[in-house]
Amino acid sequence: MEATLLSSIRSPADVKRLSPEQLQTLADEVRRTLIETVAKNGGHLASNLGAVELTIALHRVFDSPQDQIVFDVGHQCYTHKLLTGRFERFATLRRQGGLSGFCRPDESEHDVFYSGHSGTSVSAGLGLATAKKLQGDAHYVVSVIGDGSFTGGLVYEALNNGGRSGTKHILVLNDNNMSISENVGSLAKYLAVIRSTPQYYTFKASTERTLSKIPSVGKPLVCKLYDLKTAVKNRLYAESTFFEDLGYRYMGPIDGHNIPLLCDALEAAKQVNGPVLLHIQTVKGKGYPFAEANPRAFHGVSGFNAQTGEVYPAGESFSDRFGLLMREQANKQPNLCAITAAMGFSTGLEPFKDANPDRFFDVGIAEEHAVTFAAGLAKDGMLPVFAVYSTFLQRCYDELVHDVALQKTKVIFAIDRAGFVGEDGETHQGLMDVPFLCSIPNLKLYSPCCFRSLQADLNQAINADRTPVAVRYPRGGEPESARKLRFEQIEFARCGDETAETLLVTYGRLSAEAADACDALRQAGIPVQVLALNQIRPLPEEALALIQQAKHVFFFEEGLRSGGVGEQTALRLLEAGFDGSYHLTAVPDVFVAQATVAEQLHRFGLDAESMAALVKRETEKKQ
Repeated sequence: MEATLLSSIRSPADVKRLSPEQLQTLADEVRRTLIETVAKNGGHLASNLGAVELTIALHRVFDSPQDQIVFDVGHQCYTHKLLTGRFERFATLRRQGGLSGFCRPDESEHDVFYSGHSGTSVSAGLGLATAKKLQGDAHYVVSVIGDGSFTGGLVYEALNNGGRSGTKHILVLNDNNMSISENVGSLAKYLAVIRSTPQYYTFKASTERTLSKIPSVGKPLVCKLYDLKTAVKNRLYAESTFFEDLGYRYMGPIDGHNIPLLCDALEAAKQVNGPVLLHIQTVKGKGYPFAEANPRAFHGVSGFNAQTGEVYPAGESFSDRFGLLMREQANKQPNLCAITAAMGFSTGLEPFKDANPDRFFDVGIAEEHAVTFAAGLAKDGMLPVFAVYSTFLQRCYDELVHDVALQKTKVIFAIDRAGFVGEDGETHQGLMDVPFLCSIPNLKLYSPCCFRSLQADLNQAINADRTPVAVRYPRGGEPESARKLRFEQIEFARCGDETAETLLVTYGRLSAEAADACDALRQAGIPVQVLALNQIRPLPEEALALIQQAKHVFFFEEGLRSGGVGEQTALRLLEAGFDGSYHLTAVPDVFVAQATVAEQLHRFGLDAESMAALVKRETEKKQ
C-alpha cells in the first residue's frame, strides 16, 4: 500500500508538523488508502470519504488522547485510525484479529468510546467533559456527530442537558444531507466565516470585558449589544436558533472539506467557555466519483472494483426475499404497513416502498419510537411490520414490554441480521435477540432456516391472533443444505435417521449446518437425526416430545447461551424427567469480535465440522 506521507504518520503529533500544503496531499493519500482497503475488505466507504478533511483538522488542532474525540457513528472513524498509529495494520480492517471497523477503546488509547450505534456521542461527550470539569482537567472533549443521528431522540435528551449545563463541550455536526434551511444571501455566508475564526472570539471577549468595566452603564450596554447582535443573527441564521435556544453557541455552517477553514473554526470553538456546536457541510463519498454519485450503495459495501466502481454482486439474501414477500402481502392486506428506522434499503423494503409509498414509514434512527408508533398503528386497525437489525432492536426492550406485549398489540417484528453478522464485529452481532425476546410474555418467535420457511413464518405472523410476533433471520442468503430438511409442519423440520437415538436440535441458519453434520456422521457410521426448530417460542409440544424420545441430545444455538432456547429446553426436559444426555453448544457470555461468519461459527463450535466432531467424541466416550 503506497502512501508516502501517510506512512510517516505515527501519531497525531506528526499531523501537526506538516505544512499547510502537505495537509491536502495527506488527505489525497488517505482517500486512496480508504478506497483500496474497503474495496478488498468491505466496510463503510462513503461516510469515511466525507470525513477526511474534518478528521485531519481535528488532529491538527486537538491533542489526542489528552483531548478526547468521540465519533458518532463510529463507522466514520477510518481516517482517525490511520492518523493514530494504525496505518501499518490498516490492511487488516474488519478481518479476524485485525482492526475493527468501529472505534474500540481496547484497540487504541485514541478510541474513547465504543460507537457502533447512532446518537450516543453527545451524551458520552457530555459525560466526559463533565468529568474533566469536576477534576479540574482543562483538556477538550469533541463529539463528532452525523446529521442522520439527529433523527434519534437520545441526541435531544443530551442537548437539553448539555446546553443548560454550561460545560465546555464541542459538538461537530457533520452535515452531508440534513434538511436545514440555507443561510440568507452572501452576507450570511461571509459572517459565518468571520464567526468561525479564533480572532473573532478573542476580540469579542476582550470588548465585553472592557465595556463591563465602565461604571453604571457598562454591563447594561453589553446586554443591549448582545440582544441586538442576537436579533440580527437570528434573521440571518434561521437554523442557529434551535441550538442556541438550548444553550449552545452555534458556529457555521462552513465547508467541511477546507482544512485551513476547519482548523480556524475548531480553534475558535476552543475559545468558547461553554457548549458549542460547529456545523460543517460535507459531501458523502467525497473524492471518489462512484461514491459521490451513489452514496447509498457505498455506505456499507462488501467489496467492489476500485477502478470501475462496480460493486461485487451477492446472491439473493433473506432481506431481499423478505422485501418481495412484503410487497406480495401488501396486495392481499390493505392494512399492512412497513416501518424502518433509516434502513429501508438495507432491510429489503424498497419494493414495498415503491409499490405502497403511503404505507411505508421511515422514522429515522429512532428505533424506540418505531416500536411505539407501530403499537399505535395496530391499536387502530393497521397491521404494522417493523423491519430492524437485531442489534438495533436491543434499544427497544422497554417499548416491546410496555407498549406491545403488555397490551397484546399485534405488531410484527422482522428481525434482520440475526446471529453472527461477520466483519462488523461486537456492536452489530445479533446474538441477544432470542434471550431478551424469550423473557417477554405474549410474544411468539420464529427463526426460519430457508426462504420457504421465511414465507410460511410471515404468513403465520400476519394471520396470527392478536399477539406480537417476531420473525428473525440471518444476514446473507439461503444455505443450500437447508433443502435437505423435511417440513412436516410449520413448527419444525427433520432430516436423517428417525430411528436414531442421537438427536441434533437447532434453528435458523444452523439447521443447514446440522444437516451437513448429519451426512458426515452417517458416512462415519454414526446414525443421527436432526430436528430443526422453526417456531422457537413457545417451544411446540410435538417438538419437545421428539426431544424426550431421544437418548442423546445435542442442542446447537447461534446466540447467547444465557437465556437462550437451549437453556429453556434443558429446563423443560428436566421438569419432564428426561433421563438421557444433553449437550448445549452456544455462544458464551462474551462480545464477539469481527471475522467472517464462517470463522465465527467455527470458533464457537457451530459449523457442521464442529458439530460432527463433538458427536463423534461423545459417542466414542460411551463405547
